[in-house]
Amino acid sequence: MKKNILIVGNSVKESALAKIFADEFNVFVAPGSDEMKEYATTVDIRESNVIELLNFALENDIYFTIVCSEDAIKNDIADMFSDNGLMIFAPTAESAQFTISRGIAKKMFYKLRLPTPRFAIYEKKNLALDYIRKCDMPVVIKTDGHKSKNSVMVCPSYNIAKSFIEDCFFGDESKVIIEEYVYGTPFSFYVITDGFKALPFGSTRDYKFSLEGDGGIWTDGIGACSPFTKLTYDHEDYLMNEVVYPVINYLAEGLKPYMGIIGFEGVLTPEGDIAITECTSFLQNHDAQGILSLVESDIFKMMHACAIGSFSDDYDLIDFKEEYAVSAVLSSGQVKGEVIEGLDDLQDETVVGHLNTKRNEYTEYEVMGDRVLVLTTKASTAGRASEKLYDEIDALQFRGKTYRKDICRVAEYV
Repeated sequence: MKKNILIVGNSVKESALAKIFADEFNVFVAPGSDEMKEYATTVDIRESNVIELLNFALENDIYFTIVCSEDAIKNDIADMFSDNGLMIFAPTAESAQFTISRGIAKKMFYKLRLPTPRFAIYEKKNLALDYIRKCDMPVVIKTDGHKSKNSVMVCPSYNIAKSFIEDCFFGDESKVIIEEYVYGTPFSFYVITDGFKALPFGSTRDYKFSLEGDGGIWTDGIGACSPFTKLTYDHEDYLMNEVVYPVINYLAEGLKPYMGIIGFEGVLTPEGDIAITECTSFLQNHDAQGILSLVESDIFKMMHACAIGSFSDDYDLIDFKEEYAVSAVLSSGQVKGEVIEGLDDLQDETVVGHLNTKRNEYTEYEVMGDRVLVLTTKASTAGRASEKLYDEIDALQFRGKTYRKDICRVAEYV
């Protein structure tokens, strides 16, 4: 008999995991989405309502819970489930503070002397405005929390920086982080950890700017290539020894070990140096499908080993497929209610994640504005994976369709 597992969240990273586990387990996703109903059972409980989630898990014989949602982590679902005898793969709220608050992360980076851009944190608008008058442009301004939209702005001028800071405080932000802009290639480096031992879980070359050639506005992520080939073995050793383990050990020594996946976002400069900018508490939506599709080792067994405390003994490395994965985010802008044509024509191996769609009475998917889909393809070379991706994108039609057209189409990959 299949065991019941619960995945907490409602976006692309949750659907990617649910698809992987659907053959082996009865998968429940809370709250899930319309698209997930095709291969999992969705549960109408908000991810921030951890008491209801606990009651559901107890009443429905949930064997194991995997938490992707930052809201659930912030509400300390890990301690609540553990205190009630339930196995869960998630960090505690206390250990995950640096992945939730950018200000806490930057202070930790500074304390541990990690390679991070120069920064300042301000809780008063006037002091922040005084500071940027003296800054060299561009600067990066961030809200303290990871909002779904408009949480980061790369500001090329004082006037733009001033306007964004004013908007932040007008919108009830408690503080802003002002960071030196580092020129280079954005990337994410992921590790899985039981709180004491960490292993690399994959890397991506992130496409953050909305337009080709790194133009337009800064986004949460508009596309990704995995693995990031410019991260050499020396770079990965540096990241593990000089970034990852200082963080892991610092938390463990403070009696708040972090168990879960950590994403380290950074920039690789043209000179080959690394700057770490922030951390995330799980995979990001624009690169989750690519990362997970390349892991050869059993993902569930690794997460389970972390939860029961055997990870350090059971794993010395993670096996990865010798392939490349390329992902793109498709948006519909202001267009809503438009049917997506061509989903049934996509290749079986193409992974589709739904960000902002709904299923109508005719079982068709409609766009609901802004970022709507993530498409991911794989191949033995990055260039071929990119070609397949854009062929698949061409097969999809809906009014307002926009996407970045240069993902994995530059010399560093092809």
